[in-house]
Amino acid sequence: MSFHRKIFYTLALTILGISTVFILLTHFTVKGTIEAGLEQTRSQEIHLINKRLTTYYVENNNSWKNIEQIDLLQDITQDHPELVVKDNREQVIYDKGSSPLKLVENLGIKRDITISNSKVGEFIYYDPEMANFTKIMIGIPISVIIILLITSTILIIISLFIAYRLSKWLASPLQELLPFIKRLGKGEFGIRVPVNTKDEYGKIAKAFNHMSKELEKAEIVRKNLTADVAHELRTPLTIINGKLDYLQQQGQMIRPEVLLPIQDELIRLNQIVEDLRVLSLAEAGKLKLNKTPTNMVDLSCRLISSLEPLAEEKNISMTLDVQTNETTVFVDENRMKQVFLNLLTNAIRYTPNQGKIYIRLFKEKNALKIIVEDTGKGIEPEYLPYLFERFYRTDEARTRYSGGTGLGLAIAKQYVVSHNGKIEVKSKVNHGTSFIVYLPYHNEAN
Repeated sequence: MSFHRKIFYTLALTILGISTVFILLTHFTVKGTIEAGLEQTRSQEIHLINKRLTTYYVENNNSWKNIEQIDLLQDITQDHPELVVKDNREQVIYDKGSSPLKLVENLGIKRDITISNSKVGEFIYYDPEMANFTKIMIGIPISVIIILLITSTILIIISLFIAYRLSKWLASPLQELLPFIKRLGKGEFGIRVPVNTKDEYGKIAKAFNHMSKELEKAEIVRKNLTADVAHELRTPLTIINGKLDYLQQQGQMIRPEVLLPIQDELIRLNQIVEDLRVLSLAEAGKLKLNKTPTNMVDLSCRLISSLEPLAEEKNISMTLDVQTNETTVFVDENRMKQVFLNLLTNAIRYTPNQGKIYIRLFKEKNALKIIVEDTGKGIEPEYLPYLFERFYRTDEARTRYSGGTGLGLAIAKQYVVSHNGKIEVKSKVNHGTSFIVYLPYHNEAN
């Protein structure tokens, strides 16, 4: 069943239900009011007759015997009053009046005769004036019901028409969205739905457009990843194959030093495969972490000490700036070492001679903020959103042969995310680049 029909049937049933409840409530309310009015008009006569009957029954040893000899309508001031009395077996034991019994029963006022909460009989009081009043009062609810039925029918028809148009109007944006969903399902990524409203449908359309855009980006990344992996693997394989062909054609004994380039390429190939494996585990959330309380100042000092010879070759100074006493976080020390080793190595690589590198530690809310800042040539703004993607390089900042496998920053980001943290990058051309890492203090173990 279509969404349009579901809305229409729901509204139609709601309208019919409300109309039926309204008619029934009106009917019972009018009927109760009329009955109360009838009782009020003859309450004095009814009370008098009821008192006489109960008194007679008690004084006559709980029997109706010879009741027909009693004038129960004595002192009734109404014109031509009539009375019918029945025992508890519905047998008429007293009938004073000339009107048919059916007429008296339909238009008279009926009351039970009770003694000690036990019914011993009933009586029906009737007089012509009350009968006419009863006929009028009976006609009123019937007229009300007829009027209600007519007006309700008209209103229901109008309401159903409005409900039909409303349901069609509510479902129309989804019907417009459906072809785009089908196109997206067929692999047409990047399609856009026109956003004409700011209501929930507009939000749905925006969400669809965002999803379509993300799927398009994911598809591009997937294709690029396949091409990059193939290229990265092909390069060392081509070098290894060329070296082996050359050695085979020489037909001479192979000296150990000749095998070194082949070994280097094999190491490079193994590193690419291992980096891809680790990155896939991290992205899938299956990376095992051995979290322990780690003082990031001590870790930074050790990294500076190990990279100092590399920095001295370019006369680069490395400075540690600690602005907080809370420098211990619950992390996997080896993973964090890889993260900052990658950031510092990149900083040294792209910082010119006599440049400077800073490691700054701050406390920001519930996280330790660590900044790795350099005075290098910086990165163009259009490249920044893609720095953490696999195999991404820029000509200015990350060349293929000086930039490693192209997976370092992608792995660094996943390591930080695995610790419930985040990593950002800021850069200004000819002024330097800053990588900002946030590591929460309250970080549960995996």
